[in-house]
Amino acid sequence: MNWNIVLLALGLMGLLGAAFGIVLSIADKKFYVETDARVEQVRAALAGANCGACGFAGCDALAAAIVAGEAKANACAPAGANGAGQIAEIMGVNVAVGDTLVARVRCHGAHDVVKPRYPYEGYQSCAMAASLAGGPKACRYSCLGFGDCERACAFGAIEMRDGIAKINPAKCMSCGQCVAACPRNVIALLATDDAAFVACQNHDAGKAARAACAKACIACGRCAKACISGAVTVQNLCAVVDQATCTRCGACVRTCPTGCIEGRIAKQ
Repeated sequence: MNWNIVLLALGLMGLLGAAFGIVLSIADKKFYVETDARVEQVRAALAGANCGACGFAGCDALAAAIVAGEAKANACAPAGANGAGQIAEIMGVNVAVGDTLVARVRCHGAHDVVKPRYPYEGYQSCAMAASLAGGPKACRYSCLGFGDCERACAFGAIEMRDGIAKINPAKCMSCGQCVAACPRNVIALLATDDAAFVACQNHDAGKAARAACAKACIACGRCAKACISGAVTVQNLCAVVDQATCTRCGACVRTCPTGCIEGRIAKQ
């Protein structure tokens, strides 16, 4: 073995390594972009789920956008009022914090409540099932129960039970990803202090609605007649509660013959 050649090769490699190191060092200084310290502070105040509900590609991107003035301080819904307040303080701005929202399922269509239309054995996806003759459940407005919303939830707040989505309000961060994932528009973000709540969206005539689902709104109007504040109306064959005028008297909840209205009732 010619050791001179080996030593020469090692020497050349060392020189090349040192040269590359110097070039990289110069490039690092030349192209260095100073990062605003507020980006990390804002990032720490975000929810950290990278759910994408804000419209940006994760929390890092949102933090940079907030500091750059391209997004509002309350753009991260999962961070809640507390997170928005911290970010507003970091940015030195005022921020309006609205009602705390929570996802609600506007359907009671579990397997033992809604009637089946046909046996479905395809891919377990609500979007896929909805595209096949309107879905396997008799109610064309019902939750299909194949878990698209559950898979979209980054906070583990949703689970499928008996063919319908169940949301744990304590875990819900109001990101809205489940709302976007539902092909039937069954899930809505509503204020957590909602009183009466119509868990149905069936707009078919009463007889057809009841034939499809035992807990469907049949537009009988009893809830509207029982409501002393005028908060309940029947619109397009389905009851609707105006949360601004609801007094939580519970009359509509007690009166509904199918049990499709639910909510917290004020003590008498």
